[in-house]
Formats: sequence, C-alpha cells, structure tokens
Amino acid sequence: MFRTQAAGFDDSYAWFRLAVALVLSTIGGVGMWSVVLVLPAVQAEFGVARGAASFPYTMTMAGFAIGGVLMGRLIDRYGIVRPVMGGIVSLATGYVLSGFAGTLWQFAAIQGLLIGFGSSATFGPLLADVSMFFRARRGLAVALCASGNYLAGTFWPPVIQHFMAGSGWRSTQIGIGLFCLATMLPLALLLRPKPPEQPAPTGALSAAGRLSALGLSAGQMQALLVAAGLACCVAMSMPQVHIVAYCVDLGYGMARGAEMLSLMLGLGIVSRIASGFVADRIGGVATLMIGSVMQGVALVLYLFSDGLTSLYVVSAVFGLFQGGIVPSYAIIVREYFPAGEAGSRVGLVLMATLVGMAFGGWLSGAIYDLTGSYAAAFLNGIGWNLANVAIAAFILTRGRPGRLATA
Repeated sequence: MFRTQAAGFDDSYAWFRLAVALVLSTIGGVGMWSVVLVLPAVQAEFGVARGAASFPYTMTMAGFAIGGVLMGRLIDRYGIVRPVMGGIVSLATGYVLSGFAGTLWQFAAIQGLLIGFGSSATFGPLLADVSMFFRARRGLAVALCASGNYLAGTFWPPVIQHFMAGSGWRSTQIGIGLFCLATMLPLALLLRPKPPEQPAPTGALSAAGRLSALGLSAGQMQALLVAAGLACCVAMSMPQVHIVAYCVDLGYGMARGAEMLSLMLGLGIVSRIASGFVADRIGGVATLMIGSVMQGVALVLYLFSDGLTSLYVVSAVFGLFQGGIVPSYAIIVREYFPAGEAGSRVGLVLMATLVGMAFGGWLSGAIYDLTGSYAAAFLNGIGWNLANVAIAAFILTRGRPGRLATA
C-alpha cells in the first residue's frame, strides 16, 4: 500500500506510519538486545573475563551511536526510506557474518560496524520521522515509536533463548539476520510518503523563543542534553546489560535472567506510553526529571535485592520507572530546536545515550572484575543518575515551555 495524496498532521496515515515504524523498530531493535543474551555463551566459548565479554556490547552501542548521528543527518537531507533500507542490509549482513566469527574481537567488530550501525536506523531516525507527522499528540506518538525498542527487548530474549538452547548461539545469529532481511525491507517501502509541511511559529512559541526564555544558546542546550543522555544511560546500563550475568552468578541461571530482562523492558513500554501522555501535558524536560528521579530510586532498591523473587520485583519496578527517559530527549529537541534539524539533533542526543549504555555496560563489567561483586557497579550507576537529575533540574528551574504544541 502506497499513499499518493498529501499527508497531514495526526491523520489516519500518520497513525498508520507510526504503526509501521513501531514494527520496524521492534524487529530492528534485536541489534541492541541479542548481544546481552549471548554474553555468557560468548564468554564461555572464547574463554575471557566478564569485562572482555562485555566489549561486544560496547562496540554494538558505539556503532548504534555513530550510526544514529549519520542516519539522522541523512534523513534531514534525503528522507527516511534510503537510510532505513541501508541499515536493514547492514543489520542482516552483520548477523549472518557474526555466526562465523572465529575470535571475540571479530565478533565485537561485526557487532559494532554492521549490527549496531544497521540497527541504529530503526530507532532515532524513526523517532524524528514520526514526530513530523504529529502535532497535538506528538509526545504520545514519539513515546509509542520509542516503545519499539523495548518491545524488541520483550519479544526477542525468550525467542533467542529458545533457539540458543536448541541450535546454539551461532545458528541463532544467522537465523536472526535472514529474518530481518525478509521482514523489514518490505516494511521500509511503506514509508515513502513525505511529511506534511512544518509550520514556522514565531515569538515565544518558536524554538528560538523557547531557548531565549531559558537564557541558553542552541549549542549550550545541545551540550546539556548530550551530558544528560550520557549520564542517565550509564546508570541505566547496569541492570539492562548485566541482569542475565548477575542471575547466573547468583545461581538462578540464564533463563531467569532473560525473563527478568523481558519483564523489565515489557513494563518499560508501559512507562514510555505513560510518559508520552505526560509530556503532552507538562513538556519534555519535566517528564525527563520525573523519570530520572524514579530511575534512581529503582537503582537503590537493587542494592537490597539478591533473592529471586525480589529481583523479579525490582526489575519490574525499574522497567516502570525508567522507560520514559530516552523518549523525553526527542520531545525536548522538538520543543527547543527547528523541525529541519530534528534528525541530526535527535541523533546527537541519542548518540550520547548509547555511548552511556556502551561505556556503562563495559564499566559495570570492569567494576565486577575488580571487586567480584555488582554492588559497587550499582553504586556507580546511582552516582551517574544523580548527575542526570542535576542537569534536568537546572534546565527545569530556568523555565519550561509547558504543553508541547507547535514546535
């Protein structure tokens, strides 16, 4: 189905496009989560320490981060279809090749250069694209699209665990690549229609007017968002990257860890959708502040939880508390920057969040190797989360735009 007439804001095609973007994000999001599931198997096969085994995840996040910036600039210039199709080919090729990796470093390079890079096309660029088709419900639309990343984290772990148990991690990687290629390319073609012409608000409602009210330049605001994104995701990475390995260490097994990850990300979807409703009413910065404070509370709870039941409960709480943080950055960008810069600006901020995930994932593993415990890694995450809260509070106290309406 291809639409030929002009698209409008919040119309039926906008919601259809959101649905297509959500499916693409859910399938393509496997690039971020599969490496977490195969971490124990990769560590065992290549005979390396936990910190070294975490390196492929770091490379994946680095490729995702760099790819997000590049893809964002490409969609600002050429539209969404060609960057997404290129990302799909890269993702599928990477998975097939990773199944034949002979060393940990080959596996890590493929994860970063092909899988992480390719998967990036199904997150930040789609958030920026969807935001162009909505006005009254932009916060909700962005949050729903961002939920594809967590739907991937909910759907893929049990699927990957099932096929790994029966066929091994290598065959599973190859199968993922073939599945992505067959399903995602046809979906990408449905994104051909261009977004409606964006209005150019003036005065206090314009992006420049909102920045002026804060007393910040565009560069200063971008720098603050980059720093906030880095800090929040160093904190976020501890449970998301290491919950499977943590459960293995405690003797609960990889399957229980995969279930906790799936639970965490599934409830993160609820948090993301709720944050969309909230952002449409109070703005992106206030929504970021709420999510950051609540994420810090959940990280503190992990310090007192090592029983199986308590870990399930705290993982559920963590998912409910932190899911709305990353979509808030895309909403803030649309509030404070021109629409024509959305792809590149969102890409830069999401790059910071992914660098935070990559650095935090590696750092938590390194702290574990140094101390023999994840307690210090959780404390490290709490410290980074406090930095994120401080940045959000700084922006919020300088003034906020209130209800997202016309950026």
